[in-house]
Amino acid sequence: MSDDLKRTPLNQWHRDHGAKMVDFGGWDMPIQFNGILAEHEAVRQRAGLFDVSHMGEVRIQGNDALAFIQHLITNDAGGLELGQAQYTVMTNYDGGVIDDLLVYRLADTDYLLVINAATTAKDVSWIEEQAEGFQGLFEVRDESDEWAQLALQGPDAQTILSRIIPLDLTSIGYYRAEFTNLDGAQILVSRTGYTGEDGFEVYLPPSKAPEVADRILDAGEGEGVVPVGLGARDTLRLEAGMLLYGNDIDESRSPVEANLRWLIKPDKGEFIGKDAIIEQIECGTGESLVGFELVDRGVPRHGYELCCTAEKSIGEVTSGSFSPTLQKGIGLGYVPLEHTDVDGVLKVVVRGRKLEARVAKTPFYRRPKPN
Repeated sequence: MSDDLKRTPLNQWHRDHGAKMVDFGGWDMPIQFNGILAEHEAVRQRAGLFDVSHMGEVRIQGNDALAFIQHLITNDAGGLELGQAQYTVMTNYDGGVIDDLLVYRLADTDYLLVINAATTAKDVSWIEEQAEGFQGLFEVRDESDEWAQLALQGPDAQTILSRIIPLDLTSIGYYRAEFTNLDGAQILVSRTGYTGEDGFEVYLPPSKAPEVADRILDAGEGEGVVPVGLGARDTLRLEAGMLLYGNDIDESRSPVEANLRWLIKPDKGEFIGKDAIIEQIECGTGESLVGFELVDRGVPRHGYELCCTAEKSIGEVTSGSFSPTLQKGIGLGYVPLEHTDVDGVLKVVVRGRKLEARVAKTPFYRRPKPN
């Protein structure tokens, strides 16, 4: 392992549990433990435990914290209740996506932004730069080193976590969060995730992470909970139609092109990139992100060429994988608008072969509704 790689508080814990480690955006992270397919199936059927401590956290507090956040993001955080979270994006002045993130309202004038690991330094610099020119009473603080984050995802997540967390987890709704104390440490428990399953993300002091991870595995031993690496995290989120920053969205793409129109709230007032985004909404875009499923046998990967039926190149795969749940290749990619109709035929160039695919609605997978 390179000494240049960052480590989460669970780095040794991963090694002790047999993880295969890789460089992920400058972080030494587990790609898998007992195998991507087994870990994927565990999350879909039972529960899996993820280390997401590499994510960044930015605290914004003060009387004008909300006004500043509204300036930064496309969604409307004005209606957030205490303990509520919201998915949104930050855009640059051209409407390109700087990052996708969660915004939590922790108290009246206290907000937590959870940002992507690979973009944390860029995001913090951008936020601080915007704060310098924004009039108001608020403070921006990078708290990325002050939080570890564990995610327990899957249909048994609530049952397992309730055995160690002193909260009534049934009272925490989707995209809601609540503080509690665990062995003298303040933790934040949020009903959020990146898998398409029910589950929770637990924000806690870094020193507590290994102990709490052990307790979760012990508490879920009967259900068969397993540690899960980034490999299965990627196949799970792709099945759920969730985007990966750096692959599916970046500063060259707008939320309009990325089918994130639902995150844009023009009526809330001014925000960075609004003029460019409104122009795209009114005038249209040349391309749009679509999902596709392979008809032929094969696995699409990031960067593979997309063609139309006339064999003409029209784009490339931004995310692609074999879907363990659907038992077929699935992916995302940007194509011209005339090729975005559901069930329309595309060709994916896989190792020199043009395989047939069909445009599909996303998410590819929806979890079964509880009985």
